[in-house]
Amino acid sequence: MELRDYLRIARRRWKLIVGSVLVVVAVSAALTYQMTPQYASTARLFVSTTPSDTSEAYTGGLFASQRVTSYADLASGRELADRVIDDLGLTLESTALVSKVAASVVPETVLLQIRVTDPRPAEAQRIASSYADQLVDFVEELETAPGARNAPIKATVVDAADFNSAPVSPNPVRNLGLALVLGLLLGFGLAVLRELLDTTVKSGDDIATATTAPVMGNIAYDSQATKRPLVTDLESHAPRVEAFRVLRTNMQFVDVDSDTNIFVVTSALPEEGKTTTSCNLAITLAQAGQRVLLVDADLRRPKVAGILGLEKAVGLTTVLLGRIELDDALQHDPETGLAVLTSGAVPPNPAELLQSHAMADVLKELRRRYDVVIIDAPPLLPVTDAALLTSQSDGALLVVRHGKTTKDQLAHAVERLEGVDAKAVGVVMNMIPVRRGKGGDSYYGYGYGYGYAPEPTASEEPDSSKPRGKHANQESGAA
Repeated sequence: MELRDYLRIARRRWKLIVGSVLVVVAVSAALTYQMTPQYASTARLFVSTTPSDTSEAYTGGLFASQRVTSYADLASGRELADRVIDDLGLTLESTALVSKVAASVVPETVLLQIRVTDPRPAEAQRIASSYADQLVDFVEELETAPGARNAPIKATVVDAADFNSAPVSPNPVRNLGLALVLGLLLGFGLAVLRELLDTTVKSGDDIATATTAPVMGNIAYDSQATKRPLVTDLESHAPRVEAFRVLRTNMQFVDVDSDTNIFVVTSALPEEGKTTTSCNLAITLAQAGQRVLLVDADLRRPKVAGILGLEKAVGLTTVLLGRIELDDALQHDPETGLAVLTSGAVPPNPAELLQSHAMADVLKELRRRYDVVIIDAPPLLPVTDAALLTSQSDGALLVVRHGKTTKDQLAHAVERLEGVDAKAVGVVMNMIPVRRGKGGDSYYGYGYGYGYAPEPTASEEPDSSKPRGKHANQESGAA
């Protein structure tokens, strides 16, 4: 991935990154608050020999520098700890005392530092002072040869143990700073991992991996869509209204040589917004003056009648069964001029009805009467109804839900269509999160986003006063 890909991930997953930072910093703050403050005291010793001339001084210096490392190890041993315990009358075990002590050699010197930490600053100073004194005696014992009175090398306390009232641990600034860095790394790592594991459709590039069909429209997410699903319920310049106008414009470029088009609107799975897309697309086309019929061919879970507030007792199934004529089953919206054929009663055999000769005859009659027929069909993956309908129409308009429909689901839906020699004429990306700014998949104020064709001028809009195509001699309200 390139740098811009990481920046895009950070912008898209910023909540996860910020959440990780807050969690790590909060945990670090809680642990820091619960930690017992530790105070330190340091004593320094100088290791030397007693030379008699210059040459011996040089040799003695080399000898002392070699010895001082061994004395640092002695300071961390149990023998010296036991001596300090006896000297101070401590109740600690030698191993517990050793854990409080750290001895180090100043590089390129013969200086030895003994550092003791303890929850009480005075106790830390007392132990460090005793350690320095006991180490001096211990070195003298070890370096004095049997029968000799003086040791050739000795350790001398040059800096007595100091008293520090400021704790050395915990360090809130350091701990929180490290937690901030760790939280950022963890959050960004989780964001990248989630992005790699996330196979949902979020952009036109994701759609292009599954189908060559173009993106015909992008519909922004609207929290009020469940209460006001139709564009007629919104202001004329609401983002969702403008988005469907752009979709209408793009649909006019599909099969421009045909006077009448029948399009199936479907999706890979339920709950992706295909029915509201069907209704609003049909309404928008009808508002442009075209003769439009909306057919609810979802004979399993019909919703068009409920959304539009129409009668659902009679409809497509009653026409297919020959119980009533097509004209009697049609319903009209006087405001938009939209004609609607609801589903009718839910049958036990939807697939058989949709591939029957009666259905073929109905589609042939509808093609003769209307400029555009929009068919709301069931999802492609659970059932075969939509594929059967698309094979008898001019193509399918696939609705994908941003962040929910996966690339595999979209690819399988396209395969279902190709399996019956049908095609997808376009894709509508639905429920896109509203963003502002520049970017390939950003969504702008009035619904204009990447992949949109320009809205036609007034002279390019269809004339609502004139019928289109070969039906110019028919009434626009033919039913």
